[in-house]
Amino acid sequence: MEKPVCLIENTSAGELRVNQEALEILNSIKQPVVVVSIVGMYRTGKSYLMNRLAGKQTGFPLGSTVQSETKGIWMWCVPHPHRDNQTLVLLDSEGLGDVAKGDQAHDTWIFSLAVLLSCTFVYNSMGTINNEAVMSLHYVTELTEHIKVKSGKEEEGDTAAKYIHFFPTFVWAVRDFTLELRIDGQTVTADEYLDNSLKLVKGKSRQAAYSNGPRECIRNYFPTRKCFVFDQPASKEKLRIIDKLTDADLDPAFVQQTLDFCSYIFKQSREKTITGGYTVTGQMLGNLAVTYVDAIRSGSVPCLENAVAALSQIENSAAVEESFALYRRLLGERVKLHTETQEELSTVQDVCLKEALQLFMKRSFKDEDQSYQKGLMERIRDEYDGKCSENAVLSQTHCIALLQQLWNNLDHDSFMKPGGYADYRVQLDSIIQTYRATPGKGVQAEQALEIFMKEKNDVGSSILNADRNLSEQERKLQEEEARAEMERFKAEVARREQEDTEKRLEDAQRAHRENEKQLMERMEKERHAILEENQRVLDRRLQEQRALISEGFEQKSRMMEAQIDSLQKEVAASKNRGGGGGCILL
Repeated sequence: MEKPVCLIENTSAGELRVNQEALEILNSIKQPVVVVSIVGMYRTGKSYLMNRLAGKQTGFPLGSTVQSETKGIWMWCVPHPHRDNQTLVLLDSEGLGDVAKGDQAHDTWIFSLAVLLSCTFVYNSMGTINNEAVMSLHYVTELTEHIKVKSGKEEEGDTAAKYIHFFPTFVWAVRDFTLELRIDGQTVTADEYLDNSLKLVKGKSRQAAYSNGPRECIRNYFPTRKCFVFDQPASKEKLRIIDKLTDADLDPAFVQQTLDFCSYIFKQSREKTITGGYTVTGQMLGNLAVTYVDAIRSGSVPCLENAVAALSQIENSAAVEESFALYRRLLGERVKLHTETQEELSTVQDVCLKEALQLFMKRSFKDEDQSYQKGLMERIRDEYDGKCSENAVLSQTHCIALLQQLWNNLDHDSFMKPGGYADYRVQLDSIIQTYRATPGKGVQAEQALEIFMKEKNDVGSSILNADRNLSEQERKLQEEEARAEMERFKAEVARREQEDTEKRLEDAQRAHRENEKQLMERMEKERHAILEENQRVLDRRLQEQRALISEGFEQKSRMMEAQIDSLQKEVAASKNRGGGGGCILL
């Protein structure tokens, strides 16, 4: 993309809508995406940081007045600067608190969508992280009202702990920071400054509870947190044309801080995944955006469980179609019908099946009862059966034509004389020898020969009956020999057909084993992803519990015991079967 496009726009009717052009761009991105979104009060320099992440001076509109420039959520997809197989998706959101708009509900939806779609969520603010700055993040306290983890009654009794599984990394970018990073006379890092600002206010008053609301939500919803402080980039006059300035025109400290910010985002932002560690591609991200926005437009609350279920249906159906198309193409390219043996076709089938299943395992997710996988295997089986039948028909057609060509070379009239049957048998045996010695007949060679011999049986009988040199006894012996020969042909055909049947059965058994093998490999991968995520969540909850104890909130710490105990059980269970994912949706 040379420049950003609007992903989610605000219509003249005040409704949110996904832009079709942006969807088409996302649909073309088949590789994993790293999604970074930024929100904050309007006119705080969000777009400048996003342009720097894109490696550009301009792109997202900056503006130089008090009027908000960005409307809705804008998207810029660029190659990831550090990972060749990933795309960096930057989402610049409409500024919050725009007095010209004055719609808090709209702001909350923008905030919620930025959280839902991203893996790294940047909150941009000005000045310092004081109580006013924290309280301005009241949107975070409303997230559970605007986002549901599960559908129906299962949502009842839900706590912030459930959201920890899928909320993104939280980065607080503090712009025009002029203070020293010192607390109680000690120099601190920006991260320590953030943690100190999020300490809970002691007391049981209404004011204390009000002040602690956003703090507790940030600590609960965003266990992975990072903070960057930025000096003012340049003088007020230069800020009006900042998109035209080079790094040499900016404050050196600001330039370094921006480089550090970009470096962290590039190196630490993980690719977006959903339940079970499934990687999200650009196409999947577009479908998620449509699902969430449609839910908002319908007046309901976006439900992560429903969104993932809807996405799995779309992706699994597409996975079946793409995998089957790959199987058909590979089988068509690698098998030149007709094949000499069934083994040749079986060998190619094994390779094509393996590659098709690998694509399906990579593309599909949450195929919990393996219904889509079973459907794929059935279509592959039918396609293979059809290919085997086509192979047999081509072979038989070729063999019959070959036999007929050899037969046409005979002078049939010359056999209708005394002693002609002996000549006929010599010539017929010669045809059979020549036929069997000819390569490239394929899997129906013996079947075609049996058909041919049946068709010529009457001819042989006529010649035999016309041969006056033969006695009646000799004639009967020749008839018996002809019948015995036909029985030998039949026996050979039956043997070949039995071999082919056994080979086809072996093919089906190998296909079943390959299917099970790849399924078990994916389940093991999912188990590791689940274990890793549950362990990460547990570590964060233990860290939060220790922080509460150090801050003197022993009662709140004890209230976390049930959550921690549940997580510990999930970790234990994950080692044997499964659980959640990372930067995920449940």
